[in-house]
Amino acid sequence: MTIEMTCPTCGAHDVSKNGTTHRGEQNYKCRDCGRQFVEDPQWQAKPKETKALVKRLLHEKILLAGIARATGVSESWLQGQANATYEAVSPTAEVIPKPKGPLKVQMDELWSFVEHKGNKQWVWLAMDAETREIIGCYVGDRSRESAIALW
Repeated sequence: MTIEMTCPTCGAHDVSKNGTTHRGEQNYKCRDCGRQFVEDPQWQAKPKETKALVKRLLHEKILLAGIARATGVSESWLQGQANATYEAVSPTAEVIPKPKGPLKVQMDELWSFVEHKGNKQWVWLAMDAETREIIGCYVGDRSRESAIALW
C-alpha cells in the first residue's frame, strides 16, 4: 500500500507504512532510501535564535538550570550545548603584549573550605585594574607568606 507522503530525506513519494513507534504514532518507511519517519514528529530542531540566546547566556556564567528555565530548553540538551561550546574553546590563551609603563593592580582574596569547615583555603588574586585580566593567583592560607607568594 502506497501512502501519499514525501520522504524528508530524498523527497521520494514511494512511502509505505512501517508499524508504529513506541509512542503509538504511525511509522513510515521510504522505499527508495530506507529512511524511517513519522508524519508529524514530536522532536523539532531548535531555532537559530534560541541557540544564539543560549550561547550568549552561557558566556554570562548563569546557572544551567536558570538558562534552561528562561529559554524553555531541556537541561540535557543544554548540557550538550555547553559541552560542545567548551570543546570548541582553544586550550591555550592568547596573550596580548601590553605597552611598558605603570600598572594599576587590584588584589583580592576570598575563602572557601575543602572537605570540612576546619580546612579553610584562601584564593588570592591580582588583577589589572583597567582590563580586569588576572595577573596572578595563589591558593593557600591567610598568612604573610601567602601574600608574598602572590606578590
